[in-house]
Amino acid sequence: MIGYVDEKKRALIGVRLAAPAGERFVQCWAWIDTAFNGSLVLPNSIADELQLPIESSAEAVLADGSKVAMETYGCQVEWFGRSYDTQVVTNDGEYALLGTILLAGRRLEIDYGTGTVRLE
Repeated sequence: MIGYVDEKKRALIGVRLAAPAGERFVQCWAWIDTAFNGSLVLPNSIADELQLPIESSAEAVLADGSKVAMETYGCQVEWFGRSYDTQVVTNDGEYALLGTILLAGRRLEIDYGTGTVRLE
């Protein structure tokens, strides 16, 4: 997978998403967040567009150590030629956040000199 580094130095990679058992996938850019040990956090706008179903709630620990309760949504992710169901949380961000669960077993290269991102 090839991505890019934007003008704010965010490493971005394309991700395709759908509702569980959905056939209509949408492409979005995800900001690679190596401090996030989950899979994905989606902007509310994408969850609304895909009409993702609420599945449960979970307690999350934020970067400042505080704990918050968050609803989780069912989502289908296309990842390296496979499609699988996962749970995601949402926020008001501009980009999806891609965490280390999806990076596990992969090689990530971010070249700030050339502005390129490669995930193998």
